[in-house]
Amino acid sequence: MTTSGTTPGTTTPGTTTSGTTTSGTTSTRAGAPAPPTTSEPGGDAAHAAGEVARAGLGVRDVVVRYPASRRGAAPTTAVDGVSLDVARGEVLALLGPSGCGKSSLLRAVAGLEPLAGGDLTWDGGSVVDVPVHRRDFGLMFQDGQLFTHRDVAGNIAYGLAGRPRGQVAARVEHLLELVGLPGAGGRAVATLSGGERQRVALARALAPAPRLLLLDEPLSALDRSLRERLALDLRTALLATGTTALFVTHDQDEAFVVADRVAVMASGRLLQLGTPADLWRAPADEQVARFLGYEAFVVAGEAPAALRDAVRAPADATLALPPGALVGPVASAGDATLTGMVLAVRTRRGSPTLHVAVPGIGEVTVATPAVGVLDLPAAGDEVRLHVVREAVVVLGR
Repeated sequence: MTTSGTTPGTTTPGTTTSGTTTSGTTSTRAGAPAPPTTSEPGGDAAHAAGEVARAGLGVRDVVVRYPASRRGAAPTTAVDGVSLDVARGEVLALLGPSGCGKSSLLRAVAGLEPLAGGDLTWDGGSVVDVPVHRRDFGLMFQDGQLFTHRDVAGNIAYGLAGRPRGQVAARVEHLLELVGLPGAGGRAVATLSGGERQRVALARALAPAPRLLLLDEPLSALDRSLRERLALDLRTALLATGTTALFVTHDQDEAFVVADRVAVMASGRLLQLGTPADLWRAPADEQVARFLGYEAFVVAGEAPAALRDAVRAPADATLALPPGALVGPVASAGDATLTGMVLAVRTRRGSPTLHVAVPGIGEVTVATPAVGVLDLPAAGDEVRLHVVREAVVVLGR
């Protein structure tokens, strides 16, 4: 059976696709123990062995290619041998820059892109040959794609066709409460703000209780403050419903808020997979660290003495500094401090930071002690800085 208004093999965004409804190097944080093996570059040992996930989604050596855009050109490989698992009830984020293959992988899982290689499984059984509308996977995109001719309740109830009216009404009311729009069922879509539209789109996607929810940049069209609030609400809704989800984003903060684990991708490949804490504490290499927001990279043997003394590492290792790895200005001088020139003073939500050029390190974001705004240095001032040893990561050779 297909959904009313759709055809076999197609799906309406925000509804479920069922038959009735729509290798590398390692790193350690200075002074910290070695990271757990759950955060290995490219995945875990089970993936390398080619084991099939027995509960939830299994992605094995998946390849997605697009035909050449012009005669004589080579096809484009968007996803290049990616393997990962998403356990039942888990939220996993695919994180990477534009063009890294994360959306192509999500579309392949949905059945919207054919595989050039590999396998996709659910509870151990392949779904590669299962039509899109039979997979029971939900979809939510960044623009929500609500039906303007239906009110809010009608949109949420779209994927519940055929169920008793009372049951549908109760489900809609429950989901409106869950997404923070109680009593909004009768509102017209045209009266909704951007954030409210995405809340309704989420409720519609959750309504049929899909066994897997696929979210493709659902918050990217919203302004920053609204994205931050909705990321928390999205996490709450997914946890409350026990929904298994694959979440695509290019925003590291968003991924870390929403997901249980994060898969970092670049150029179609999986670079590292782990919990947000593990990824931040031990990025696999400089490429991962840069994308996560680390901003300065120094060969240990060439580092300024104060940094070299604070973080003991082999001379040919690389020291990675995130924002806040240096604190200043500090009053004391001597071998234990660094000196830099303030390039700019920035304040976000009342918390000031300094943009400082430090010889031998480069330009970094410096955290400030609890000082008043009037006590902050100005652009062009020279400041002394202290190294926060625990914040610096030693990247493997």
